[in-house]
Amino acid sequence: MDKYRLICPKCGKTYGKYDMVCPTDGTLLRTEYSKTRFKPCDLPGIWKFYNWLPVEGIIKKGTGKTLTYRSEDLAEKVGLEKLYISFNGYWPEKGAFMKTCSFKDLESYPTMQRVIEQEEKNTMVVASAGNTARAFAHVSSITDLPLLLVVPENAIEKLWIPAGSTSSICVATVQGDYYDAISIASHITEKEGFVPEGGAKNVARRDGMGTVMLDATLTMKSLPDHYFQAVGSGTGGIAAWEAAMRLKEDGRYGDELPQLHLAQNLPCAPLIQLHESVAVDPKCPEGMYDTVLFNRKPPYEVGGGVRDALEATEGDFYGITNEEAEEARLLFEELEGIDIMNSAAVATAALIKAVRDTKVSRSDIIMLNITGGGVKKALKELATIRLEPDVVVSPDDSEAPAKIIQKTKDKFE
Repeated sequence: MDKYRLICPKCGKTYGKYDMVCPTDGTLLRTEYSKTRFKPCDLPGIWKFYNWLPVEGIIKKGTGKTLTYRSEDLAEKVGLEKLYISFNGYWPEKGAFMKTCSFKDLESYPTMQRVIEQEEKNTMVVASAGNTARAFAHVSSITDLPLLLVVPENAIEKLWIPAGSTSSICVATVQGDYYDAISIASHITEKEGFVPEGGAKNVARRDGMGTVMLDATLTMKSLPDHYFQAVGSGTGGIAAWEAAMRLKEDGRYGDELPQLHLAQNLPCAPLIQLHESVAVDPKCPEGMYDTVLFNRKPPYEVGGGVRDALEATEGDFYGITNEEAEEARLLFEELEGIDIMNSAAVATAALIKAVRDTKVSRSDIIMLNITGGGVKKALKELATIRLEPDVVVSPDDSEAPAKIIQKTKDKFE
């Protein structure tokens, strides 16, 4: 029997292992694993959860996983008895070794492993606001798989990786925002020799991020009552929901799905606008606390998407101001003793707001997904290199995709 298959959760049909959506209605395909009982493996990093990852092999080098621990100081401060923090980043004293400091590492390893298994010689194209690009670049430097990064100009400062080869990485900078980068990248993937990483449609990305829920449940010995995360596209929320459904089916970790509490950075919160049936502002305003939380076209209405996840878990959205996020960041770092990314601060602020508004109870089991942290420590302790642009284009240039393609071919030939 195959390790896994991809099914449409709406029509129930089975599709090929590398398909992404149901051709009938565009529903996100979901992974169904032959092993329905959750059993961790004696493998490094994320591969501890190999049985519930859609791969047939592993990339051993450089992999990390989530660190989940029970909070004491922050929990006492906000008034919670069972607050568990799922830390995704670099904190070696605690046992966290994600060297790019973001839970995007959890997406990049299984996604790149699937590329290896397809045995295609295409260049993977990743559009990113920073963290995803860094994660995929790290794996590319380890595996030598060709990678084209298309990033907005404000993301360049985030493009550093642990020291290694960069010969397999081409960086294209777009003089615009994240959506401009996505648009240009989509044109490139229409051309022969280039393939998209798939975004929310890619089960490797979702199941990789879902390992945060798996790790937390192992530590807590039960599913949480509440799950908090800051989101851009909302894919992390979908991933948590799907992983929780598998754990519920196992039967040993509880029979209730955790309620999703998803946070976005005001005033630019497309998911909240969609949820409230308000027209989405197509432009990301200046001064956002974290631009990685902005995605103009998130997978909200698609079958198996964010709306379905929220309805299934009776979840909720939180709009967080810059001031609220900064206060939460300072509080977390003071009490927990590690620096966190701005997106994680937004999630922490949502938790504080939920407690204040009595949306959670003191005795509830709470899971806070710190999606990135330890950057200051990593840059101080690790040998790193910065990725520089190989080509810079304007989003108004109709020849931008062609220029990037040519530059990529020149670099890799």
